[in-house]
Amino acid sequence: MRPIIGITLDQEPAGGYAHTPWYALRENYADAIHDAGAIALALPAHLDSVERYLSVCDGLLITGGGFDIDPALYGANNTHPSVQLKPQRTAFEMALVQGALRDDKPVLGICGGEQLIAVVLGASLIQDIPESHPQALEHSPSGSLQNPNGYQQAHSVQIMPGTRLHQICQADEFGVNSSHHQSVSTERFPETLKINAVAPDGVIEGIESCGHRFCLGVQWHPEFQRIEADQRLFQAFIAACQTPNQR
Repeated sequence: MRPIIGITLDQEPAGGYAHTPWYALRENYADAIHDAGAIALALPAHLDSVERYLSVCDGLLITGGGFDIDPALYGANNTHPSVQLKPQRTAFEMALVQGALRDDKPVLGICGGEQLIAVVLGASLIQDIPESHPQALEHSPSGSLQNPNGYQQAHSVQIMPGTRLHQICQADEFGVNSSHHQSVSTERFPETLKINAVAPDGVIEGIESCGHRFCLGVQWHPEFQRIEADQRLFQAFIAACQTPNQR
């Protein structure tokens, strides 16, 4: 039977789509899971349901969104003016990832999901790339979110040899549809983590855990399935979720 993959949802305040607060998920997150051979299950952000969710799901996909993780959660003493928080979503996703890693369930993080995995495993974040690294490339190209083909290519990434990601993608370098103003920092980077992808300017674009069978995050958006490496990543994730105890 196909494994069940829990997908986290974005939370939006009243206005825009609805007059009351609402959840959001782009179709291609679920489609990428389905096309790779699994069942996508949306997970509302209810902290008291985390253990039940984990008992049902064979793996987790932590999605991105237009918000940031509270800097206090990775030991920062200040907060950059650009930081926007969604405390309920962050608390829920942290509890979900902590539980999944405790049970050694596969976890894939995309964009903000990659950053969340990093923080859960003890790393810190660069709060604003343009301010911290003025010479950095443009990591959030203007209009990239509106590109009908799925985020215009922002830059290339180098995939580090000897990593799980390199084994999966079977490529040394390719262009990515990146859109972010924060990234994982090397200032506090535990030995339990490994950098698996970097941009030409040195900004970290991917990480993976050294102590779990599949815990991997990328800063770009492979759910758009633009290139073969994106498809390979989802296929490897779903393969890892196909345990002997699957339903």
